[in-house]
Amino acid sequence: MLGTDIAIDLGTSAVKIYLDGKGIILNEPAVVAVNLETDQVVALGHEAYAMVGRTSDKIQVTHPLCNGVISNFDLAQYLISYYLKKIGDSKFFMPRVVVSVPCQITEVEKRAVVDAISAAGVRKICLIEEPVAAALGAGVDIAKPYGTLVVDVGGGTTDMAVLSLSGIAISRSLKIAGNVFDEAIVKFIRRKYNLLIGQRMAEEAKNAIGCVYPKKDETKHRVKGRNAMTGLPQYADISCDEMLEALIEPAMQIVRTLQEMLEKTPPELMSDVYSDGIILTGGSSRLFGLDTLISKKVKMPVRIAEDPDICVALGAGKAIKFIDDIENKAYGVLNPLSAAY
Repeated sequence: MLGTDIAIDLGTSAVKIYLDGKGIILNEPAVVAVNLETDQVVALGHEAYAMVGRTSDKIQVTHPLCNGVISNFDLAQYLISYYLKKIGDSKFFMPRVVVSVPCQITEVEKRAVVDAISAAGVRKICLIEEPVAAALGAGVDIAKPYGTLVVDVGGGTTDMAVLSLSGIAISRSLKIAGNVFDEAIVKFIRRKYNLLIGQRMAEEAKNAIGCVYPKKDETKHRVKGRNAMTGLPQYADISCDEMLEALIEPAMQIVRTLQEMLEKTPPELMSDVYSDGIILTGGSSRLFGLDTLISKKVKMPVRIAEDPDICVALGAGKAIKFIDDIENKAYGVLNPLSAAY
């Protein structure tokens, strides 16, 4: 294990670690449970995720990574160190790391990611932008002078970019993704049924019958929670048409941002994108009808990548082989990695 290179996808909802030569060896929710009385971490990953919405006053469950960037530095550092120790059991485990970051991240946010990972004892950190990693993970050859449009719909952010020659020609990043879809369901059910439900219940309903394009068959899903007026337990059977009503607005914001980006795309790249279509990656791209909605609105074919939720981690893993070249500024070397620390 000494000095093995790894790639990390620091997602809002999950942390995925790719080990060079082995593939993805860790895929855990990016959730930490803390005891407020002692300030001790009591659970991480799947164990902490099971506590969401079900804790006592003593325990607080938090997401240290929010909208693709670090919101709680100490907990993020603890989470990363814990997972790196879990996969590298020796004291001398000093890997080089490729980390995926949103494409329009500030220098301060980049620095926070680098500091949190370097505290775990890492020799070198290279950053790769999420759309570039997603395209590599989806099997696209991004080194050619040819335009490819990737839309990565994750848990906290949606990153979209036109790629060519191992870099980004034009990109957009917006904080509308899986979590915003969940919040839209919570608000809709409260407004329509006077029913308070938690984030977990909203996510279950989204995965079961969520859609942003009309379904042919009417399906229903039961959500349980508390009546906002009486405070008593209550349930409601939600149909997929009601889900469409709840989710269409955030989905349309993604479409509008994509349309605005396409207006600014250089014409030569646009012709490449038009012939090949759009590639959707990220866990939230599985939402029923999202590909159809985008295709209808931008008049282009849209396909969902194979295993969309792990595309970014796979792509970051494929970029490990470029770590040695990042210092090499020789003629003809094109590198998908954006920075090294």
